[in-house]
Amino acid sequence: MGKDTGMPKRRHRRMRKGILFLIISAVILGIAVYLPIFTLRDIRIEGTSYLTKDDIMKIAGVYRGEPLFQLQTDVVTKRLMQDLRIEEAIVRRSLPDKLDMIIKERKPVATVACDYGYLDMDRQGKVIDGYRALKTMAIPMITGVTLHDAYIGDDVENETVKKILYFLQQLDEESLNQISEIAITGPDYLVAYTTGSVQIRLGSLERLDEKAKLTMTFLEDLKTSKYPIEYVDFNYSSPFIKLAQ
Repeated sequence: MGKDTGMPKRRHRRMRKGILFLIISAVILGIAVYLPIFTLRDIRIEGTSYLTKDDIMKIAGVYRGEPLFQLQTDVVTKRLMQDLRIEEAIVRRSLPDKLDMIIKERKPVATVACDYGYLDMDRQGKVIDGYRALKTMAIPMITGVTLHDAYIGDDVENETVKKILYFLQQLDEESLNQISEIAITGPDYLVAYTTGSVQIRLGSLERLDEKAKLTMTFLEDLKTSKYPIEYVDFNYSSPFIKLAQ
């Protein structure tokens, strides 16, 4: 009796069909990558308030006109995460011609002088930016101290500055935007200034949680105050308010 060779032949046919299918798929995909319809035309960025769209595109290394399928989203995400100003990043293609980037920034909450200029710090005390000339930004300036040997990526070690950052961390965004300066006027003694030049005498570095709540309440009431206020003092168990002369 002769051997049955039908089964091996069928297997070979299926294998050839599978290889042919893979080749055709690869060719189609290769063509699709370079089709004009799949060219990156729009980059949509969400979640930024300090970094501009141009900043994000430069950090990510993506530009309009690139083949969309050539962009490796994991590589783009890694580039974004290497920038200290970015805490989280999600990158997704959106067919046929868009790239979506959802960014969570490390937001600066205070500026302080350093050996070579100024530093911006986030709520955790990480230095996220450094520059020589003072910027115009809606974040408080910490005065009365200069940080030495501090650079981008470092964590602030100065205990007084860390306490100030803790205080600022307790404020909501609206209140934080109303503080222009926190001055260290003596050993462990702080005075905050509003954008309207009203003093908030915080005093010692104690009871900062309580003082943060009092500050938010005071700033809210200040909007509707009928009388000009010179300062409020939170050193006492009950806040003391002095009206301007």
